[in-house]
Amino acid sequence: MILKGSQRRGGANLAVHLMRTDENEHVRVHELRGFVAEDLRGAFKEAEAVSRGTKCRQYLFSLSLSPPEAARVSVADFAAAIDRIEDRLGLQGQPRAIVFHEKEGRRHAHCVWSRIDAASMTARPLSFFKNRLMEVSRDLYLDHGWQLPGGIAIKGDRNPTNFTLAEWQQAKRQGMDPRWTKEAVQACWAQSDNARAFARSLEARGFFLAKGDKRGFVVLDYLGEVHSLPRVLGLKTKEVRARLGDGAGLKSVEETKAEIGARMRPAIRRHIEESRERFARRSATLGAVKEEMTRAHRKARVDLDARLEAEWLAGARERAARLPKGLAGLWHRITGKYREMKAQAEREAVELRWQQDEARQRLIDRQRADRAGIQAEFKELRKDQADRLRDLRADVGRFLKFSRGHGAEVSAQRGVESGLGLQR
Repeated sequence: MILKGSQRRGGANLAVHLMRTDENEHVRVHELRGFVAEDLRGAFKEAEAVSRGTKCRQYLFSLSLSPPEAARVSVADFAAAIDRIEDRLGLQGQPRAIVFHEKEGRRHAHCVWSRIDAASMTARPLSFFKNRLMEVSRDLYLDHGWQLPGGIAIKGDRNPTNFTLAEWQQAKRQGMDPRWTKEAVQACWAQSDNARAFARSLEARGFFLAKGDKRGFVVLDYLGEVHSLPRVLGLKTKEVRARLGDGAGLKSVEETKAEIGARMRPAIRRHIEESRERFARRSATLGAVKEEMTRAHRKARVDLDARLEAEWLAGARERAARLPKGLAGLWHRITGKYREMKAQAEREAVELRWQQDEARQRLIDRQRADRAGIQAEFKELRKDQADRLRDLRADVGRFLKFSRGHGAEVSAQRGVESGLGLQR
């Protein structure tokens, strides 16, 4: 499974993020170990209070565990992976919290440790934790028989179209698949050997090359969104400069935005908005079905938890009632039978807990199977929208190319009629 960890502070904000049900369909706090508090926010406040006695600012270590989408990973499998990571990073026995999330039919886990050792009042060191997480991740893929991602199978062999959270959020605002933006810009880069050719190739796809304030080179799309060029290409800034130079002849971001605004015709903007509105209507219809399913699934889990809790309490009372008391209990202790009966009761408790965990897992598996059907429809809808916007970007690129220089009005009209099928 993919493991992403970070040292951090701000436990209160992290607790709010982990418990958000507006971004996650299901949230379950599985474990709070080593804390007095019984809720996530209180637990992280405890960790922060302890850290005040040290000089450590990043008093938490936060880890996300994401298995392959179609994998069936039980709670026990997640717990075993977390224990392995804990030993590998030197966080044995530290207070920790485990939270499970389900979103878009996928299940993943978060584990957060307090780094502060209360006995010595020092922070547990986490040197080279990224390398260690990579090693554990590779072992987990091999142990479970999952196909290794390129970046794990061969170090450095990462998918060039992978994106960060910030890039995903930026693409989400536009209703675009962030992978397509990277693919388009990387294709332009591959077929260009200088700044002029690269800028022309970008413009043909609806992008503009500009000079940023601090990031060196940036790319703007036809909506004015700014993308860091080295980040999109997956290259270092000096590698980009080696091909494009110092960018002295490029316009600034603000100048480029003004140029885009001047060359974009109202008809093009209207066509873009119509495509987005059509996608929003179809997405809302499907989203309503998803919300109804989520409410039903949440209720089923609450009902199951209530039934299993009642079953657990009834079993505990029954096991306690079987243990002899008074003189009989004393005699059983003397003869050793009490210890045998107690051990049997403990085995029964473990067996019942295992059965209950399996019942929860079966319910989760059934619900994930139901959710997978809707998610397939969402993926098809998003793919269709991405294809439409990709084609529209190409049309916009041709229009902007035709509108450059002398005779812009004639070229613009030709671009609108042949590329977009619109009238100004």
